[in-house]
Amino acid sequence: MKIDTTEIIVLREKVDKISADAVVSVPGQFTDEEKVRRFTFDSLGEAQKKKNKIVVFSLLPEEPTGLGSGIVSKIMAQEVLRYVRTATPDFSKIIFVVSTEEMRLLFEKNMYGYLHHMTHTLSRGPYLTVDAIIEYGGGIVMVERSNPPLGWALPGGFVDYGESAEDAVCREVKEETHLDFENITQFKVYSQPSRDPRFHTVSVVFYGVARGEPTADSDAKGVGVFDLDELPSIIAFDHRQIIEDYRKLKMKDEK
Repeated sequence: MKIDTTEIIVLREKVDKISADAVVSVPGQFTDEEKVRRFTFDSLGEAQKKKNKIVVFSLLPEEPTGLGSGIVSKIMAQEVLRYVRTATPDFSKIIFVVSTEEMRLLFEKNMYGYLHHMTHTLSRGPYLTVDAIIEYGGGIVMVERSNPPLGWALPGGFVDYGESAEDAVCREVKEETHLDFENITQFKVYSQPSRDPRFHTVSVVFYGVARGEPTADSDAKGVGVFDLDELPSIIAFDHRQIIEDYRKLKMKDEK
């Protein structure tokens, strides 16, 4: 498939059989999401500096360990899209060469699926999102993300076409936690362009209470209730700042 004028290809092939200006060997193990992002983005930057037209990422001979092939392929897809859209390189092709048919199918699914969604389903952005601060059991509800960016986050997601922000945040809370989000109040809007490492998002944040028993669903790997002063160590996006702003509001109201 193509992103603008750059064709993205996944192949199960020997590297020496592919005509390329630059071959980038992908490390066999990634344990840190940010390293995958930097590696992919910086490798494309180096290729652009050298005016390469065809760039090959070689994942031979072994599939990535640590984060795993599924997560690595999704992160690399995110960074390829980010680079092509922000740096406007003159690449004709970016090729991912893998070692097994299973890896080829996985990379195709994650690469093509993600890129098609972002380039066809959604516009160029900024993208409108919602996040929920849910007061529950003496703390707030957070979900552990199964997709990159990894870490814990406030429940939330994208606003669908024809949907209000209020309806979207209730829907996302229900999909990710099975909770019914009620008595919601709009808190703040967060729009810093770098708040999401994938692309520019603008988030409308709401707070309120919920009914039900929190259970992880949708793309949530886990769900938990955290005291405002005892948050998880890894928090995605700018959600730590959002929670801190909310904690200050609570302290002000209690005076």
